[in-house]
Amino acid sequence: MSAAAASRPGIRWRTVAAHGVAIVAFIALWEFAMRREWLSAAFFGQPSGIVAFLRDGFAPGGKLWIELAYTLVGTVVSFVLGSVLALALGLVFVMFPKVEHAMDPYLTVLNAMPRLALAPLFLLWFGLGLGSKIAVGTSLSFFIVLANTVAGIRGVSQDLIVLSRSLGATPNQIFFKVTLPSAVPVIFSGLRLALIYSMLGVVGAELIAAEHGLGQQLAYLQATFNMNGVMALLALLALLGMIVTQGMTRLEKALLRWQ
Repeated sequence: MSAAAASRPGIRWRTVAAHGVAIVAFIALWEFAMRREWLSAAFFGQPSGIVAFLRDGFAPGGKLWIELAYTLVGTVVSFVLGSVLALALGLVFVMFPKVEHAMDPYLTVLNAMPRLALAPLFLLWFGLGLGSKIAVGTSLSFFIVLANTVAGIRGVSQDLIVLSRSLGATPNQIFFKVTLPSAVPVIFSGLRLALIYSMLGVVGAELIAAEHGLGQQLAYLQATFNMNGVMALLALLALLGMIVTQGMTRLEKALLRWQ
């Protein structure tokens, strides 16, 4: 093992430790400012109160587990549904350009519509339950994955395709062994972004109207001026966003080890 490779884990741990120290120092300064009444807890919340809210919410019998489950289920279902539909339609567009030419104006109009503004319409169609949240999340993830799928496949180097043909590869072999693997990085960047937007769509729809979910809880806490609860859920959503982003990044690296 080279010295550079051996030093990488140490560098990573030092970076993590530096970020940890900075976060702890920020939280300590925040708590100190609140106790000294330099800042108002009614506007910023208090770290000790935020921790207490999360502790009580995730304690046995706490209801945050249920709200978190609703949001995660809506996010995963909308991401999978939107991604599968987009991948399938993207492949159709690549194989049949005339279909894309015919559908492009309609898809452009639909993509230009602000989906959160359409949330009341989805609520009317699918009700206050999980269906309307999945509809909003799916509408956001679909167009992101569709654009990246088409761009990734069409962005494959023509030199690779010409070389494969000269070596006697069939069209199916070229597509599945050259074109599709080469497009995976671009497609995966769209999938990573689509997962985040699926969660944003679900939470945004929950903020408007819902029976359950972190967004519904966030709207209730904001209406009751519970700033500790609001900051706690915002921190939880930020943590979820970081986890899913890192998870998709690691999955992408695992799938692209062959490159």
